[in-house]
Amino acid sequence: MNTKNSHGFLPVFAALAGNVFIMIIKWFGFFSTGSGALFSEAVHSVADVFNQILLMVGIKKSQRPSDGDFHYGYSNERFFWALISACSIFFLGAGITIYHGVVGLLHKEDVHVGSIALFILATSFVIELGTFFIALRELRANNKKRKWKDIFSYGDPTTIAVLLEDAVAVLGVSVAFFSILLSRYTGNPIWDAMGSIVIGVLLGAMAIVLININRGFLMRKSIPEEIEEKVIEILEGDPAIEKVIDFKSVVIDIGKYHIKCEVEINGSALMRKMYRKDALKREFEEIDGDYDEFLRFCVDYADRVPRMIGTRIDDVEKKIKDEIPEVRHIDIEVN
Repeated sequence: MNTKNSHGFLPVFAALAGNVFIMIIKWFGFFSTGSGALFSEAVHSVADVFNQILLMVGIKKSQRPSDGDFHYGYSNERFFWALISACSIFFLGAGITIYHGVVGLLHKEDVHVGSIALFILATSFVIELGTFFIALRELRANNKKRKWKDIFSYGDPTTIAVLLEDAVAVLGVSVAFFSILLSRYTGNPIWDAMGSIVIGVLLGAMAIVLININRGFLMRKSIPEEIEEKVIEILEGDPAIEKVIDFKSVVIDIGKYHIKCEVEINGSALMRKMYRKDALKREFEEIDGDYDEFLRFCVDYADRVPRMIGTRIDDVEKKIKDEIPEVRHIDIEVN
């Protein structure tokens, strides 16, 4: 698969390009004003750039085809690198930002705030809002019939990461804007430090959500309940399958599922198909009491049954894949 057509590539690329520019102007603003809130926003942007590089690495590595070491491919790389990204947000983004805010509260320093800081924040707000809508559009386009709860459970974690990062970035810029204004008009730098702490808390909360999402995929979470019910319905709707005894599933990539189930075969249905149109009666008449012919019939019958079951299972697997394209691998065992 072309990486550019992969889930999450466009929003991650757009966010990376936007945040590189935002990071540069925020650091310029911090060194010009000394604002703690601007420092927090600059650190936030550094964390975002680093995280989006990690997400891009995950997308690229997840496209590698299967080989002798990984028979089902490298799709879990996407979840692994997204988890590393989320952890870096927690420790690098939230940790440093909150620390800087606390230091600002304990050691109050004058903040020199000019129109340049407000202009930087306004520019950041527009760019972050734009990349937020890019991520939102892709997430909705790939999950048209799902509720938001299900999107956050089974949607692409890289796109979700960009969506949440940009949402927090927009909130963070707003917090920084008002905290800087309050410090400017009250002359009290405590507002700037408080803004830094609030931004850090927002980053920490977002990181925890992303860590939990990617943890679920790496722990090999099961497929959506409605998909499981549909697969079981197809299986039990086949005359040759009496019932599904055991069903297990796992999400191996975004929109790619692996299913393993154990079924009980309906022997009478197979028998009717194997010997339709009086075929069994003709074979009985041909044996005509000959024991050797009877033995040959038994051997032939024993050979036909597993082939018949195998063919029937192949037909059922094909039907499942045709009706539910997300199911890429199916293992059906006969009880």
